[in-house]
Amino acid sequence: MYIVPIAWIYVALMMSVAEATSSNGSVLGALVTFFLYGLLPVGLVLYIMGTPGRKRLLRAREQEERAAFEASQAAINSPLSVDAPDAGRHATTDTIAPVREKP
Repeated sequence: MYIVPIAWIYVALMMSVAEATSSNGSVLGALVTFFLYGLLPVGLVLYIMGTPGRKRLLRAREQEERAAFEASQAAINSPLSVDAPDAGRHATTDTIAPVREKP
């Protein structure tokens, strides 16, 4: 999979070496050639080729989060235990609000 980008970088490197050693060329021209003909296109192609892998990782992460959320919801909605009288977060059965004494 990576043989074509490696070959393209090699060709771009040889082009920039030829630019730098040419009698009319310059090192700045060689750097521009290497970046514009080599690194920029290869980086773009590798980014596009990596899209399916990134999508798979994102879906796997979302499924893990969903499973963790469902597990936490199952723990919250579990039957009430004897030790936790209001674990179900139900409203109290008292219809009269508690009265507080004034200080």
